[in-house]
Amino acid sequence: MTDSSAKHFDNWKEQQSAAEQMIPLVGKLYRDNGVTIRIFGRRIQNHNTIDILKAHRYSNQMVGEYLDVTKSLELLKVMVKMDLAPSRIDIGKLNYEFAKNGTDAAAFLSEQLASINTGKGTALDEPQDVVLYGFGRIGRLLARMMIERVGAGNKMRLRAIVVRGGKDGDLQKRASLLRRDSVHGPFNGSIDVNEEESAIIANGVYIKVIYANSPADVDYTEYGIKNALVVDNTGMWRDEEGLGQHVACNGASKALLTAPGKGNIKNIVYGVNNDDIDASDTILSAASCTTNAITPVLKVINDEYGVENGHVETIHAYTNDQNLIDNYHKGDRRGRAAAMNMVLTSTGAASAVAKCLPEMKGKLTGNAVRVPTPNVSMAILNLNLKKDTTVEEMNAFLRDVSLNSSLQDQIDYTASTEAVSTDLVGNVHAGVVDSQATIVDGNRLVLYVWYDNEAGYSAQVIRMMQDIAGLKMPTVPAE
Repeated sequence: MTDSSAKHFDNWKEQQSAAEQMIPLVGKLYRDNGVTIRIFGRRIQNHNTIDILKAHRYSNQMVGEYLDVTKSLELLKVMVKMDLAPSRIDIGKLNYEFAKNGTDAAAFLSEQLASINTGKGTALDEPQDVVLYGFGRIGRLLARMMIERVGAGNKMRLRAIVVRGGKDGDLQKRASLLRRDSVHGPFNGSIDVNEEESAIIANGVYIKVIYANSPADVDYTEYGIKNALVVDNTGMWRDEEGLGQHVACNGASKALLTAPGKGNIKNIVYGVNNDDIDASDTILSAASCTTNAITPVLKVINDEYGVENGHVETIHAYTNDQNLIDNYHKGDRRGRAAAMNMVLTSTGAASAVAKCLPEMKGKLTGNAVRVPTPNVSMAILNLNLKKDTTVEEMNAFLRDVSLNSSLQDQIDYTASTEAVSTDLVGNVHAGVVDSQATIVDGNRLVLYVWYDNEAGYSAQVIRMMQDIAGLKMPTVPAE
């Protein structure tokens, strides 16, 4: 082995060793303190060594250099000795600052984490019971995310799912679909089934499976469930009358719809208009995946540059309301085989933006093309701005927003020249700006925004659930 190759290999082994040592420390902080460790917005809880190394290398896109994993390990070793409150700590940002300005890790963290070095505790006085009404694509992802987030500071508990059926083998099939997913991969943990009690036990979380044909058939108090937040991911009811059936159930107090709501129901894009959520609200909507993807980006662009008008074209993965082969469908064109055709269809996302961002009312048109991929979509924003800009200025602005704003959970950013849709599977941001595709001509902007229409949207729903439950954790460093 040459001197050069030996040097690189030795460095790799050092970084790999540091990443391996980080894993139990990240787990301990989460279990004991309710602290979630992130690297430039990417959670590393329950991740393996290679995932942690890749997360550190992602820093090159964000700050122009690779993070030293050994410094992250050094910081973590100090953190586990601190008396930290439930929070989210971005060790990637801390690592970057420590490398520039720190010499003593304890002194550095004492200053940086002073606001949360206040003692172990919980973000909720009483646990919040959650029921998933429906267990389809979004329902199962929500279950995975909730199970993954069980920890000392997170008292939001998945207590039950409600589904139709109840035939022989149904429970095993539900568990199997939670265990294996063709798009998102295997469940990270263990899943058992208790047939006698009609329950799924996932990583020690006991989830009652309730069979019912309508909300009126359910009394949650029979299962020890109280004041539950019922998350309806069936899409069967979208108005106050229909969703009100959930709130009327014994043991339920609020309902959240994972689809656009109709009538006077508040449509919330978390990060944009979640301040509209009142404690007295009993029925809320998390809007659509596309509305969640484009609204945060539209907000920051409108705030900084002003938007005169524009058009949104959505290139959307097919969904299970389309047909596998040509067959009858009430919607125009959607009856044609989803995996064989690009299907031109409509989208209400452009007009729905105004429900969450009123200043955009009447400024956008929209259309959609369903394409033969099972997940990850793209929104193309063609906007006329109120002032001129350049590609470099726009990308620098959006990169900074993704790193240092209150919308850093919603807006992600990639500078890769090789990114394609499958690279974004599992991304939990509402949307990802593809900076290499940005086009600017004076005041005309064309922006390409990827989004995992399943995982990214589900993460937004989780954030909204936490808000409704009063589970608000500080982020360090602050935006």
